[in-house]
Amino acid sequence: MNARRSLRAEGPVFAGGPFRPDAAPAQDAHYARKPVKVVIQLPCHDEAGQLPATLAALPRRLPGVDEVEWLVIDDGSSDDTARVALAHGAHAVLRLPHNRGLARAFCAGLEAACRRGADVIVNVDGDNQYDAGAIPELVARVLAGRADIVVGCRPIERIAHFPWWKKRLQRLGSAVVRAAAHVRVDDATSGFRAYSRDAAMRLNVYSSYTYTLETLIQAGQSGLRVDALPVEVNPPTRPSRLIRSVPQYVTRSVLTIVRSFLTYRPLEFFLAPSALSMAAGALIGARFLYHYAHGAGDGHVQSLILSALLIVIGTIGAAVGLLANQLVVNRRLLEEQQQSRRRAEWRPPA
Repeated sequence: MNARRSLRAEGPVFAGGPFRPDAAPAQDAHYARKPVKVVIQLPCHDEAGQLPATLAALPRRLPGVDEVEWLVIDDGSSDDTARVALAHGAHAVLRLPHNRGLARAFCAGLEAACRRGADVIVNVDGDNQYDAGAIPELVARVLAGRADIVVGCRPIERIAHFPWWKKRLQRLGSAVVRAAAHVRVDDATSGFRAYSRDAAMRLNVYSSYTYTLETLIQAGQSGLRVDALPVEVNPPTRPSRLIRSVPQYVTRSVLTIVRSFLTYRPLEFFLAPSALSMAAGALIGARFLYHYAHGAGDGHVQSLILSALLIVIGTIGAAVGLLANQLVVNRRLLEEQQQSRRRAEWRPPA
């Protein structure tokens, strides 16, 4: 349910006697402050067992915030997730008709939170993985203007229940974010984050699997400020549903990384292997010319063919990279139009 928002005066108000200049600043200060609202969203799929503990840890009030709401996104759960959420204090539940995946539930939550008038959106997993005590600091950094997105970074190496391969993949994801977007976050796969309203309206997620790496890369490419906050974790309450098997998780993570690079850094994605291919072709061609100059070219025709093939492949790859880079410009223009439309449409009801 939406709380009533106070009306702002568009000009000076004179009531109760003649206008006094010394009273104007106090009145302006009173009406200038817009009420601040924070929405804590929890994407959930069959989390009825974990939700009571997760919700019990969430704050009802935050410093400098006028209103705090809890929004549960029920991603097509087959259990009583929605009923349990409302019974344990959630202000609203957004029910998706079927399971659409974590990334889609996350995006649906951002839109719903913006439509409910959120100035800051905090994303928390429904399995009570993260220590909710860090939420006030996450929100404070956004409200202070220090960042548009604040990521709660877990102590990866100290988490005993994380297998070694998961820790290595976490580090790989963080390295990719640094290379692709020049964003320094030590735990890029953490879903414990705070977003400003403007950042939430700018983000797009093309993957249906997870949003963590992609949104950080897009944030860096869009000029959004990203900050990191060390946070602690709670003991695990259930096995991860995102990682159903190691090969599947590795495959999807690699595909997400490759897709993100291809989407946001296509020139580098194509240019680096193209340059290697052309360099290899040039070296092999130089070798052929050396033997040809010494009268032994007839026995190295295969080298000439391979050299030409590598140079052609490298040239085509470079051309594709240049064309893809131009598409990035068009995509950014479309995203700007999308942001304008969202600002107009994602408004809370009067």
